[in-house]
Amino acid sequence: MRAVALQSLGPDAVPSVTDVEEPIALMNEALIDVRAAGLNPIDWKSIQGKGVAPAVKIFPWTPGNDFAGTVAQSPYEAHELKVGDAVFGIANPGRSGGSFAERAAVSTLQIARKPESLTFEEAAAVPCAGLTAWDAVVRVAKARTGQRILVHAGAGGVGHFAVQFARFFGAHVIATASEHNLDFLRELGADEVIDYRAQRFEEATQKVDVVVDLVGNVQDDTGSRSLNVLKSDGLYLNIPTGSWPDYAEAAERAGMRYSHIKVEPDRENLATIGRLLDNGDVRVHVDDVFALEDIESAIEAQSGGHTRGKLVLKVA
Repeated sequence: MRAVALQSLGPDAVPSVTDVEEPIALMNEALIDVRAAGLNPIDWKSIQGKGVAPAVKIFPWTPGNDFAGTVAQSPYEAHELKVGDAVFGIANPGRSGGSFAERAAVSTLQIARKPESLTFEEAAAVPCAGLTAWDAVVRVAKARTGQRILVHAGAGGVGHFAVQFARFFGAHVIATASEHNLDFLRELGADEVIDYRAQRFEEATQKVDVVVDLVGNVQDDTGSRSLNVLKSDGLYLNIPTGSWPDYAEAAERAGMRYSHIKVEPDRENLATIGRLLDNGDVRVHVDDVFALEDIESAIEAQSGGHTRGKLVLKVA
């Protein structure tokens, strides 16, 4: 099968498309014919030697988490997922081959039925970003009416879902972004939008209950400044790994609750997000679609940041 393959990981690693052996499905895994694969920051970080790279022991290695496609092989005949079913979900590239390939072996606990209203490319843009936003906004922050939730980088992959989930559950949503994304955030339902280049967010809005920080201190001390806009005993959620190593200590000193967020590939939550998408309560934005052979350009675009919504690889 065709797949993105790497012979090594690190700053000089170069992904390329080549023929590799098909994966073998074991235990509760299904074999998936991948139609499209979403890109996430963890993909290029892993290629550069970070992310899941420490777990990778066998080469050539195929990256990729998000996928949408059809079931090629079910774990057993009576399983609810049948051959030919359209599905989407999250692969586990740190333990086995990733989704940047024509086929992937994936645990059925990480697979849900594809929303009927979405194309395969749109569906592939959902799992990691959608579930990360769900875990932050719904499971941890428990978004609800009366809350004020600030989402940094609200127009990005996780951010544009976080804005919509917070709005859906009744919270007052404030989102930061660059000027050209402000109208996009309003369309998603943000009650307040802040151009982070023109305004200091802590001066442009009132105190909030929750900060969903998708930036950290890698830019303009966004994480540290976020503690100043939280109400007493507010909740600070840091999401990009390594974006602010000292967030816990700083939050404790400020008397705030805090947590890091890592995506949990839960099929039930993914199915719920799928229903919200089919009902029109939430939408996914795909900024661009690349051919599998254009993986280098796709990774370059993803690592450059400032993407509205998600980037996707068209695999088949």
